[in-house]
Amino acid sequence: MPLAIFALTIAAYAIGTTEFVIVGLLPTVANDLHISLPLAGLIVSVYALGVTFGAPILTALTGKVERKPLLLGLMALFIIGNTVAALSPSYDLLLVARVLAAFAHGVFFSVGSTIAADLVPENRRASAIAMMFMGLTVAIVTGVPLGTYIGQILGWRATFWAVAGLGVIASLAIAALLPNNLKKAPPASLLDQVRVLGSGRLLIVFAMTALGYGGTFVAFTFLAPILQEITGFSQQSVSLILVLYGIAIAIGNIAGGRIANHNPVKALIGLFILQAIVLVILTFTAVSPVLAIATLAALGFLQFGNVPGLQIYVVKLAKEHRPGAVDVASALNIAAFNLGIAIGAWLGGLVVESPLGLGATPWVGAILVVVALFLTIWSGALDRRTAPVLTAA
Repeated sequence: MPLAIFALTIAAYAIGTTEFVIVGLLPTVANDLHISLPLAGLIVSVYALGVTFGAPILTALTGKVERKPLLLGLMALFIIGNTVAALSPSYDLLLVARVLAAFAHGVFFSVGSTIAADLVPENRRASAIAMMFMGLTVAIVTGVPLGTYIGQILGWRATFWAVAGLGVIASLAIAALLPNNLKKAPPASLLDQVRVLGSGRLLIVFAMTALGYGGTFVAFTFLAPILQEITGFSQQSVSLILVLYGIAIAIGNIAGGRIANHNPVKALIGLFILQAIVLVILTFTAVSPVLAIATLAALGFLQFGNVPGLQIYVVKLAKEHRPGAVDVASALNIAAFNLGIAIGAWLGGLVVESPLGLGATPWVGAILVVVALFLTIWSGALDRRTAPVLTAA
């Protein structure tokens, strides 16, 4: 792989860390800013919404900007967002800082994946993109637990200073290693995106993505409080458990791709069933340290196990129903993942604040996954109905 790919991987690592590290720091942030856990959970939702709506709009608006200056500008925005977060004296300013960092996140992955593909021969493009996204996976395994540990020892602001430092390292790597003559892909206009959203078949898959992926975030957003208040783990133990959870996520992501290669709908039905069952089980096992860790390992495997299948499926349907906008459909499905995070974190906050309490977040999340399951079954039935028509055509 060209060294330029590793510059993108470092940036992906920094971005992945800042997105998910807040999950381990929610109790710390809530105590320091004197806010409730549900309000702290909105920090996750606001970031995800920034990615959801910022990515398609800003990608369209920056389509004519040269690629290398654009990436450097995005990393500058990322550094500013995390620096403002580290300096935030109030909850409101912290939310603004998270939105700034989220805008950089969405456009970076949209543009970075096309750059990675163009840096290598055609037969190695998938590997190049996978190498870039490996930064995101490694961030979940190492960056999030390490950032959580730093935040618990030195304060949550120290974590954001560390992430801003990663952003500086990534900027220097991009400036030094990326060539200046990167070609630009034809920009996807907002009108192209509206056309994709006009496809009922694709809207079903976007809903499957948002609900199936977001269902776990009802509980995952409040994982640190669950482990401390219900299971009884110490604050320091949470970062170690997040390492285990991250390893399970990485394994699930790889396995999910292999499972979904042949028949994504069949794979998604099985994964959603297991995901809903494990979330319900977590409701009862959360009170036992040993059983809780075993259940979380299974949940981590399933949380990202459905990601490859959902992405493969949306590309497959886009080729059939919107063949001129496959890339746009893929990008909008990434937005749907982040919309799911926002919905899950917001709904989890409502559950925590309600009489149901913190312990109900897993089974409430399971309800969202069950809805995604029914949408998947419905979509599969529609596929079977339209298959003879497509074959005849």
